[in-house]
Amino acid sequence: MIVLDKMIVGGVKFVLGKLVQAADAELNDDSHLREELLAAQMRLEVGEIGEEEFASIEADLLARLREIRERQIAQAGGGAQPDLQSGDYKVTGVEATIHGEDSRRR
Repeated sequence: MIVLDKMIVGGVKFVLGKLVQAADAELNDDSHLREELLAAQMRLEVGEIGEEEFASIEADLLARLREIRERQIAQAGGGAQPDLQSGDYKVTGVEATIHGEDSRRR
């Protein structure tokens, strides 16, 4: 009876741990917010929404992106943090690919 109870408790603990990990990953995933921002920009360009509605959507999404970034920095232990309020960021690299006939010339 005691062994069975320990197995049940262990199984429930394992499942709850996996749920916490999944929720934490979802909480810190900003890809869906970036997709929403891109969709709002596309809706603005085709005239489905106006400038004011887009500005409201953009402000909300950018605030949520900042919250995620702040949480990620805090979980990483801080270190050299960018000034999230002023938007100061440092570019650390750029990747470029050239295609076409002009790229074959010397």
